Amino acid sequence: MEVKKSPKADLEGKKTTGLLIGYVLILAVMFVAFEWTDRDKQVTTDTGIVGPIFEEEMIPITEQEEKQPEQAPPPEAPKVEEVLQIADNDANVQETDIASSEETGQAVEIKYTPVEVEEEEPEEEEIFQVVEEQASFPGGYGECLKWLQKNMNYPQIAQENGVQGQVVVRFVVNKDGSIVDPVVVRSVDPYLDKEALRVVKLMPKWNPGKQRGKAVRCMFTLPVRFRLQ
Repeated sequence: MEVKKSPKADLEGKKTTGLLIGYVLILAVMFVAFEWTDRDKQVTTDTGIVGPIFEEEMIPITEQEEKQPEQAPPPEAPKVEEVLQIADNDANVQETDIASSEETGQAVEIKYTPVEVEEEEPEEEEIFQVVEEQASFPGGYGECLKWLQKNMNYPQIAQENGVQGQVVVRFVVNKDGSIVDPVVVRSVDPYLDKEALRVVKLMPKWNPGKQRGKAVRCMFTLPVRFRLQ
């Protein structure tokens, strides 16, 4: 038995039309989807509450001038009134006449005031340590030793104690040959030192030292030997 279909119930004819409509809708949706981006989205966050608006004001910077304390004006000096005394014509005024020596015939006395002159003390002359011509005992060094042996007294205490040795004495020979300022520069015994100084002071005048042909003060060192026999 053949099944008969009603033409109204036949859907095959409308199938093609439905597919076309479906494709159109899908393309429209895809087109809208591609055209719709995040930048086109607008989010409204307005809650209707308006916050306070702060406006920055530019305050000009001003420098205050330092006010110096006002100083009181200096007190005015009291005015001195000049009082002029006018002498009466009848007042007795003594007049003094100054007469020259020619009119009086008297000599003019002139007093002389002496000027004090301070005398400068002569500076001590230089003492030479080394000179061109050394000071010497009259007759030479040999005569000096003989003179010392003749005038020297060996201290008794030093002899008893067996003390002997060489005392070195240094002194200055002046320009005139005199001996001054003797000192012991190497000591042996107090008694021997004392005797060496005594005998040196008794020496006669020496021949002074010379520098550039002129006599000068110079230093001399002399050994005085004490030896027991």
